[in-house]
Amino acid sequence: MADFFVRRLTRWQAEQQRGPFADMYVEAYDGAVGEEFRGRQDFLRRFEDDVQQPGFEMVVAEGAQLMGCAYGFPVRRSGSWWQGVGAGLPSGLEELTASGQVFVIAEMMVRPRYRRTGVATRLREHLLARSEAARVIALVAPDNTAAEAAYRAWSWEDLGEIGRGSATPAPRIWSRGLPG
Repeated sequence: MADFFVRRLTRWQAEQQRGPFADMYVEAYDGAVGEEFRGRQDFLRRFEDDVQQPGFEMVVAEGAQLMGCAYGFPVRRSGSWWQGVGAGLPSGLEELTASGQVFVIAEMMVRPRYRRTGVATRLREHLLARSEAARVIALVAPDNTAAEAAYRAWSWEDLGEIGRGSATPAPRIWSRGLPG
């Protein structure tokens, strides 16, 4: 297992390091050749929006280099998050959202050479350590079998696709209650 430490970043620190995070995103998701620029730009647009969300939290794993990161924020209380989501939401999830009790992991990525070394588990634990949410959700790209395997191993529940009305395949929602 690689030696590493996990630390929390402020919103300002996260914004200052967006370039290295985008580079790691390209490496972590290793899309089709020629799509790296588009994938990087899409990530940067999403990251710019996510980092501005109220309650934004981010953690990074570092050793000899940046090994991975995870970030998220509380889901908006308006309930707009769930529009377009098919049946299968656990009962009470919309009520938990309205009461500010749902936290979303918007991104968790680990460089391929550091996978299966405990990095993702430590990132998840540190990211959620200060959360007072009753339920946490994660959005996972439909072709990200490594992430799905990790969430399954952590005993999370697959809630299905989230409909966002875009041309790209809809991410799947994984969920787990947090200990009270």
